[in-house]
Amino acid sequence: MSEFHHVTVLLHEAVDALSVKEGGVYFDLTMGGGGHSAEILKRGGRLIGIDQDETAIQTCKKRFSEYGDRFVAVHENFAHLSEIAERLVIREADGIVMDLGVSSPQLDEAERGFSYMQDAPLDMRMDKRQAFSAKDVVNIYSEEELTRILLDYGEERWAARIAKFILAARETKKIETTGELVEIIKKAIPKGARMDGGHPAKRTFQAIRIEVNHELDVLRETLGQAIGLLKPGGRLSVITFHSLEDRMVKTAFQTAAKGCTCPKEFPVCVCGKKPEIKIVTRKPILPSEEELLHNSRAKSAKLRVAEKR
Repeated sequence: MSEFHHVTVLLHEAVDALSVKEGGVYFDLTMGGGGHSAEILKRGGRLIGIDQDETAIQTCKKRFSEYGDRFVAVHENFAHLSEIAERLVIREADGIVMDLGVSSPQLDEAERGFSYMQDAPLDMRMDKRQAFSAKDVVNIYSEEELTRILLDYGEERWAARIAKFILAARETKKIETTGELVEIIKKAIPKGARMDGGHPAKRTFQAIRIEVNHELDVLRETLGQAIGLLKPGGRLSVITFHSLEDRMVKTAFQTAAKGCTCPKEFPVCVCGKKPEIKIVTRKPILPSEEELLHNSRAKSAKLRVAEKR
């Protein structure tokens, strides 16, 4: 089993924002190689690390064995945060960090099928226990369904044309590999358009990965659970890597910070909802020039932080 070797994005910014207290209880919902987890443990926190990738779990168990019962690894999707906390008899958390980027090992290990730069079986499952994969999306979804996810999750302007080309290609044979899919996408996008905006398959691969792993649905559910689990004064740090995630986090924070949902024309509040959080970062924190110099994958990262009222 290969280990995770991953350069953690916005490491100190995300952990500094948590104001880690010795003996405090913290959750890393996307543990990966353990970058944020390691920093929390170094600062004296108790850490529950969650990841749906078995390699991440085994790597971090080995890496953090010296911390004894201050570290607990949980092999699950972070959508089950409330259940995990209940199982561990944790009523409140002092801080929670979420790094929503795909880890470097997942991108770099060709057999995982996440990368459009390497030919490999179409997969893209973050949790290998899951049966549904990218191969199913590409070979089973209708033209309308493919167009929808490419538009909604990839913001791909050529969505309809790519979907049409995918259906035409799979009439001849099943689409089995990332390389085959990349070639179909290249044929679908006019040559002139392929010259702009990076690799032509980038948006399509992002969209399919999000669909396979239900990433946005899971994020929406988990943000509410995370806010609910925080103790007063506890903080939530969320690092996003594309506009869909960032908008969702921004909206969730604004809604939780607002409280009252009564129509504006109501003279007094009747819903009784109080603000749950205050937003610490009115504008997202971005990687420094130095970090960008050493880690190109940090380019699109944004950190937003909220504090429980």
